[in-house]
Parts: sequence; C-alpha cells; structure tokens
Amino acid sequence: MTDIQGFCDEQFAAVRETFEKNFREKGDVGASVAITVEGEFVVDLWGGYRNPEGTEPWEEDTIVNVYSTTKTMAALCALVLADRGAIDFNARVTEYWPEFGQNGKEAVEVRHFMSHMAGLSGMDEPMRDPEFYDWDRVVDALARQAPWWEPGTASGYHALTQGHLIGEVVRRVTGKSLGTFFREEIAEPLGADFHIGTGEEHFHRIGTLIAPQAAPADEAPDPESIAGRTFRNPAIDARASSTPGWRKAEIPAANGHGNARSVVRAQTAMANGGKAFGVELLSAAGADRIYDEQYNGKDLVLGVPIRFGMGYGLNSDIIPMGPNERIGYWGGWGGSTIVVDADAHLCCSYVMNKMESGLLGDTRGYSLLQAAYAGL
Repeated sequence: MTDIQGFCDEQFAAVRETFEKNFREKGDVGASVAITVEGEFVVDLWGGYRNPEGTEPWEEDTIVNVYSTTKTMAALCALVLADRGAIDFNARVTEYWPEFGQNGKEAVEVRHFMSHMAGLSGMDEPMRDPEFYDWDRVVDALARQAPWWEPGTASGYHALTQGHLIGEVVRRVTGKSLGTFFREEIAEPLGADFHIGTGEEHFHRIGTLIAPQAAPADEAPDPESIAGRTFRNPAIDARASSTPGWRKAEIPAANGHGNARSVVRAQTAMANGGKAFGVELLSAAGADRIYDEQYNGKDLVLGVPIRFGMGYGLNSDIIPMGPNERIGYWGGWGGSTIVVDADAHLCCSYVMNKMESGLLGDTRGYSLLQAAYAGL
C-alpha cells in the first residue's frame, strides 16, 4: 500500500481513491494531484517515490520535469502581456521580431504561435541537446527557416519549438527571457514552485523520470512526413531530463519543473476570471482569450482532430475533458496534465515520474479529472 500524504476534502474522496488506485493498478511510482474549486485547494496529495529504485520518498516539495504541460505556462505569459496591451495576438510577428520575416513567414501572426499554426513544428538545422540549450542559436535558426506548410492554414503540433517562438516575442517585448518573466510576474506573485530554467539549488529535490517503452517500429510516423520530421529534429530523449544542461536551459515547450500543486497555483487564475490567491493576474476578458478558437481539425503532427484556442487545447467531442464548454487543457509527454474549467471554476493537475508513451496525458490523469467532476 502506497503511503499517500497531503489532504483531500471529503467531497472529493473519489479523487484520493483514484489516486491510490493509480499506484495499485496502473503502476505509478511517484506522483501528485492537486485541485482547486472557486480558487481554493480541495485536493493536494502526493505519494510514492521520486526514484525508480523506491528508496527516496516523493516529498511535499518534490518537483519533476512535466514536459509539454510547460506550454500552458508559456501561453500564460503571452496572455498576461496581451491583457496589458503589450502583445496583439492578431499582429504580425515581425512587429515584435523583425528578423522572423524571412522565407515566406512575413505574414505569420502571433496567434499562429499560440495555436501551432506557424508551420515550424520542427527544425531544418540539426539541433542536438547542447545546441538546443542555446536560446539565440535556436531562435535565429527558426527566424531563417521556411515554414513546412502555409502558416495559418492548419495546425501541426510544435512539440519543442512553440516555447521558443512565444518566448522570443516575450523577450522582444519585455527585455526578459520567458523564464525570467514567468518567475517574476506569475510564479512568485502566486507562490507557484514552478521553474522554466531550473537553478542548481533545486536539483536535490528533482525526481527521476522513468522513461516509457519505445513505440513499436511499425507505429512510428513516416520519417519524411511532417510528424516524422517534427520528432526527428530537435530529437528528445527522456534521459536528458536528468542532465544539468537540460534542467538549467529555458525550453518553454518542454522543460518546466514543478508538481501538481505548483501547476495548479500558476493556472488557477485562468479558471477564476483571471484572479487567484489574492492576485489579479489578468482581467476576466484576458483569461477568456483561451477560448478564442483558432483551429478545429486534424493536426498534421498528432494525426487526430483537435481544437486549439489561444495557447490551450479546447474541449471537444473527439477529446472530451469534461461536461462544460469553457475548458482549456494540455498534457505533457509521459502523462502530466493541466485542466482549467472556467464554467465550474475548477483547476486540476496530475504530475508523475513514471512516464507512459502518450504525448497528451493518459488514463491516470484523466481518471483523476473525472473523479473531480464526480465530486462536483
């Protein structure tokens, strides 16, 4: 029996039961789940071990790499700046980043970055781990690159590039890196223990990710397809998450470090009209920009129909996250998730160290979300 720590409101007892079941029946090693309703925590649980050997308990302050759940933090930075009038999502990127207007990208708009529609889901110039940790090298290469499809006509999941694209606009507007802006304007005011560019002082409490089994060769995409090219370069290896270079770099599409509590502290405002924990992060109208649908159709990289709003996936019949219309979500490679429901004023996150192969979360996080709705 896994030792579960933290608290859970009796109304949401099913969440605790489901969390325990994930360890017992779905192989969780170390994990956390957190939920707020009406801006107040009703669930904050953690348990198991932060290493595969089972010798180091998952503590209250354990953090791990949450991969693409980080994308919602990058989006949040842009949404805050848009609410302040510093960024116009409908403006051309070249208004903020003139060098980007090369090789057929002159008309790309900021909103295309937010919805994976910029045609830059992967990179032409080879990028291995040390090179990909160099911000200027990556964004300069993206500025030079020609799009792989006509921007604005379709989405193609920008698995590793989206954070740099959004982040360079943030840097041009504020003079700060996205990781710095996120820390100063979002994480610190909200008390969120989440890091994009993680300092060595936190290394001792980072959990070890347990890599998923490789997919069978016959399930891999055609290497010359957009999907194949996207995942081939920049390539991603779960083992890199344990290296200092990966941890310290700013990769706002993939290397945020946190736990369920910190993800929820950062995102709760988006379920509550822009306010959370005594902080007005942005206006209600600014928070609602999430639900401004940008694309609804088959994604060229993920290969499934999806709805993208402004920086978040949106609820749909194909990917139903909950019973309400205003639901924004995303998940990280391996299983981490974040869901914000502006109708129910609910924010839910699941973060773990045992990875499954899915890119957008899996049944462990989804079952916890459904248990949360049952509690409502």
